[in-house]
Amino acid sequence: MDIEQNVVTTLVEAAREVRNNAYAPYSGFRVGAALLAEDGRIIVGCNVENSSYSLTCCAERSAVFTALSAGIAAFHAVAISADGKAVPPCGACRQVLSEFGPELTVILDDPSGTPRTLSLVNLLPEPFTPDFLKK
Repeated sequence: MDIEQNVVTTLVEAAREVRNNAYAPYSGFRVGAALLAEDGRIIVGCNVENSSYSLTCCAERSAVFTALSAGIAAFHAVAISADGKAVPPCGACRQVLSEFGPELTVILDDPSGTPRTLSLVNLLPEPFTPDFLKK
């Protein structure tokens, strides 16, 4: 999907802003994500760490879960902003994102220049889907 530059800029700014709300007392690595829903709304999320590390939730999944709680379940793009570097979504986030936006555009905030734009299909070429459960 082609996304207009002004929308990319808006998503990256929203991801940067919500990154400030991240709860990352253990790693100090704050991440923000901004999802572009099919209806044009932007939903944000930040990473939330926990002293029991496996209970940590990434920014991308926080945004998806927030969107689902608001009744939004289809997305066109996600922008991700991390402290100091362009960071793609982890494997778990790639799988969750693929459930609600298989053709999703992934925008990585690059503090040193222009945001990088990737395709979720390239990041996760063969996601596990509900179709596997039907076989």
